[in-house]
Amino acid sequence: MSLDAIHLTPPTIHNNAELIDWLRELRIDEVECLVPDINGVMRGKIVPRGEFIESLDGDGLRLPEHALIQGVTGDSDSHSKVAAGVDLDIYMVPDPATVRIVPWYEVPTAQIICDAFNKQRELVPFAPRSVLKRILANYSERNWKPVVAPELEFYLVEKNTDPDLPLNVPTGLSGRKEAGRQAYGIEASNEYDPVVNLIYDYCDACGINIGTVAHEAGPAQLEINFKHGDPLAIADQVFMFKRVVRKAAQKYDMYATFMAQPHESEPGSAMHIHQSIVDKQRGINIFANDSGDDTELLMHYIAGLQHYVEHATALFCPNVNSFRRMRLESDAPINLHWGRDNRTCGLRVPDSSRHARRVENRIGGADSNPYIAFAATLACGLIGLTEQRQPGPMTTGDAHELAFTLPRHLTEALSKLDACLPLRSMLSDRFVDAFIEVKNLEMNTYNRVVSSWERNYLLLSI
Repeated sequence: MSLDAIHLTPPTIHNNAELIDWLRELRIDEVECLVPDINGVMRGKIVPRGEFIESLDGDGLRLPEHALIQGVTGDSDSHSKVAAGVDLDIYMVPDPATVRIVPWYEVPTAQIICDAFNKQRELVPFAPRSVLKRILANYSERNWKPVVAPELEFYLVEKNTDPDLPLNVPTGLSGRKEAGRQAYGIEASNEYDPVVNLIYDYCDACGINIGTVAHEAGPAQLEINFKHGDPLAIADQVFMFKRVVRKAAQKYDMYATFMAQPHESEPGSAMHIHQSIVDKQRGINIFANDSGDDTELLMHYIAGLQHYVEHATALFCPNVNSFRRMRLESDAPINLHWGRDNRTCGLRVPDSSRHARRVENRIGGADSNPYIAFAATLACGLIGLTEQRQPGPMTTGDAHELAFTLPRHLTEALSKLDACLPLRSMLSDRFVDAFIEVKNLEMNTYNRVVSSWERNYLLLSI
């Protein structure tokens, strides 16, 4: 099935009847029903079209509860307090607005993102999409609508089938491997034009609204910006985008990775989140007044980020590898100072018009789950607004010369999250407990691994 063979991106679909008509019009054979787990990994079922349509009249397709709380290794905690030892069924209920074609299959196949419900018809509180919906509902109660725009970095690498070996830079169109730092290099970007062009084609087919592409500082490291929009819709797009990029890279015999620190001596990959809030009644950005000056609400929001992102760091940097990105010698933030157009700060207010006044949270890694990262940053800001906090003084110099105040490793970050009652209240205890349970499971698995560093320096020296 070629990309131009059919009408790929559906019009906005509002209900199951329109969804069924679209599936039949395109003669879809199978439907991939997707739910993001705690790590943002796609879980779900692949269902023949007829069976999928039949399921729309019932409770939805079933999955065991533990599918959402697996570690990245695929392991689950056999003594899970979250699942209470029962492992109940959950129900995957498709969101019709998220249906898209899968453009790399020959057989007409659709993909659709589902919400996870329990048998009481309530959203499963530890499902990442549910967490973000919960935060957005809190904003809606105040007649506010958040807007986000993420910037997502990733590396292209040679195929690597041996995890004990370091990753290598892929060969570009010139037939050579990229050497040196090429931040914003146009010709360096051109080296990977076939992959990038296919990413754009796939994104068009999947309704993913990406904007510019830029070459970042690392070899074969790219950044693609998303256009601003509704946080849930953008999280859905980032969720699908990671798969799109990996599939496009594989077409050209490469891997694409969203690891926060895939190369030992190169810059890490981030997901910066630009965020603003619109007053739904008046349709205006609450972070700037009619004169274009910052409002007190912006200051409260920044203060919420300053105070609570430290406690939420595990939600932005969710893996052992995440903390390798935040180093004194790197460009990644090491604290939560704020500044105007100051990229050394963890929190940046870009120069902007009144309508585009926003805060950029620069803490998160590319490996973060977009639903959870968006929910966490919006939750921190909202707590600051409700508590009417005041931020520290604006930083005008290099924030890297100031103290390193963020957690240094995942264990410390999880401890801070566990103890933060305002975040627990905002995100739900059950989600926080599930997240910590999964991450502790992964930490236990990681701690069994003996690394090359240990063999190199300890084997004959101690």
